[in-house]
This record gives sequence, C-alpha cells and structure tokens, in this order.
Amino acid sequence: MRINAVVATRMTSSRLPGKVLLDLCGKPALVRLIERLRQSRYIQEIIIATTTNATDDIVAQTAKEAGVQFYRGSEEDVLKRTVEAAEAFQTDYIVQVTSDCPLIDAVTIDASIERIMEHPYLDYVGNHLVRTYPLGFSSEVFRTQALRHVERTVSDPAVHEHVSLYFYEHPELYHLSNVEAAHYLRHPEYRLTLDTQEDYTLIRQVFEKLYPVNPHFSLYDIVKLIESDRSMLEINQTIRQKTAR
Repeated sequence: MRINAVVATRMTSSRLPGKVLLDLCGKPALVRLIERLRQSRYIQEIIIATTTNATDDIVAQTAKEAGVQFYRGSEEDVLKRTVEAAEAFQTDYIVQVTSDCPLIDAVTIDASIERIMEHPYLDYVGNHLVRTYPLGFSSEVFRTQALRHVERTVSDPAVHEHVSLYFYEHPELYHLSNVEAAHYLRHPEYRLTLDTQEDYTLIRQVFEKLYPVNPHFSLYDIVKLIESDRSMLEINQTIRQKTAR
C-alpha cells in the first residue's frame, strides 16, 4: 500500500499571488510545508502538483531543489491534476494537504492516515467534516481509484476545482470518517491558513517565535503560544474564508 502526499500548488493565487514562496524563517512557505510533511511516519512520497504555466516553473524548481517529486498538469482542473499526479507515482492512498497549510504538523496528518489504515473499508477520512481543528490544519486521505472515478464521471466545475468535494457532499455513496482534535487543540476559531497578507503576517510571527526553538513545533506549541498572547488572533480576524459553493 503506497501512501503519498499530493499538494496542489500554483503561483496565481487570487488573494495573495506567489504566497507559496513567501519567506518563513529563511525558506519559502512551500519548503516549510514539505519539511513538515516529511515528519509523517507514513507518507512515502511528497508530490507537488503544479500547472504547466510558465509562471509555475519556479514551483517545479522549488520542489526539485527540496528533493521531492512534482507533476505538471491543468491549472483549472485541480481534480484531474491531482489524480494524474497520484497515478504518476503509483499512489494507492492520497494524503491531501493544500499549500495554504505551512503550519500543519505530522501528528495531525498521521491521525487521518492511521484512521484509514485501521479501517480499510473507509473511502475517505478527513478532519473538517465537523471542524474541531484550526483552519489551516485540514488533512484528508482517500483512495486514488475512487478519485479517478469521480474525475471521469462527474462534470460539476466545483468538484473539479475542489478535489475532495464530491466525497463529503455524497455521504450516501462513500464510507466517511471524521477525526476530531484532542480537547486542548480544539480551536476551530483560529485562522492559521495562508490566503491573505494578514494571514502571512500571523503565520510569519508563529514561525519566528517557535521555529528557532524547535523546528518541529506542533499544533500544541502553537496553541500554547496563541493562548499566551491572544492578540495574535486579531491580525487576521476580519478575513472571511472562501467556500467551495
């Protein structure tokens, strides 16, 4: 059973173009995310799924320099790009973490992977069907074969833009499971995703305060930091998250 992370990444973000290369303690946000994915006990390959656009040459180069795989495909059809990237590297189970999540830790990711390993009848495991984790800590695991079926049979543009949408919009068709955060880590009100300049300011502060002390800092460390200085949450509290529909 081959478990690979597929990270859909492009430079042309609508709200914060080039965000994946913004500096976090001396390295691009994408590289910091790769470092954190490497701490997983189960992920075998990390695949950066970027586009064929010239603007994303630098994304492919960054992946190459970081020593991970990359795949280049459609810009608009993220679903097709993701499943093609997975199949190109013989992936049985896709671990989907978006490039908006440079703070996500291996403990969070591995909790979703362990759930699907323990219950192989499951088609999908995520941790935001009922959100208990902060925004920016979403981790999903699903079968490549199931995703390919969706790509071939569903034409809904929203499904092709938001890779896993069809799974959790159709619970009658799939066996789904939701992972909930431990009590102390239950902070769905925290916005720790990278989508705006305000988000970047907050995430940069987290890295600057925690990374020099422990490069492998966890969500537990982030919660301790924020609870010691709740004013940090004010930095991006006015930002509203975009929805799939």
